[in-house]
Amino acid sequence: MRDPYSVLGVSPSASDEEVKKAYRDLARRYHPDNYQNNPLADLAEEKMKEINEAYDTITKQRSGGASGGYQQGYQQSYQRTADPTYIRVRNLINAGDLNSAEQLLFEMGRKDGEWYFLSGSIAYRRGWLDEAMQNYAQAVQLDPNNMEYRQALAVMQRGAMGGYRPMGYSSAGCDPCTTYLCCSMCTPWGGPCC
Repeated sequence: MRDPYSVLGVSPSASDEEVKKAYRDLARRYHPDNYQNNPLADLAEEKMKEINEAYDTITKQRSGGASGGYQQGYQQSYQRTADPTYIRVRNLINAGDLNSAEQLLFEMGRKDGEWYFLSGSIAYRRGWLDEAMQNYAQAVQLDPNNMEYRQALAVMQRGAMGGYRPMGYSSAGCDPCTTYLCCSMCTPWGGPCC
């Protein structure tokens, strides 16, 4: 890979904000959706991969090898996947483009732990907490040693017992049976939380 700073068109002394702005500008310019039914689609996709790799490399270097940050209630100190589609999905989620991220996921032919984790992350960002928890649980079941998956599920389980909820989420209107069922699903021992 070329020097990641030259790929993004910034100097190594650029601030984190300047790096992020350069990345976003290039991602908008070369996003595959802009090149549908275009003879340059393959070139744009390759350029987008190079841009994503450069940005990931720079953010890893600047954070001392780990990437991510606190976002929407769970820590994303994730293990990077080598699959470029998953990298694109993660970048789209972080950019808030949930529809494109979901579309990429559903175009994939397989559903492994990473697929369920990312699907859960999309659901979580939309405030669909039940669906998010189900997907996180499936990711943990498929890859129980992945700390990122386990951490996301644990945060969801704590949240179900009165912790963090995204804006706009309300438990108003839940009847006692629904509350009991939710609590019994969310506790590690399978019993009620209250």
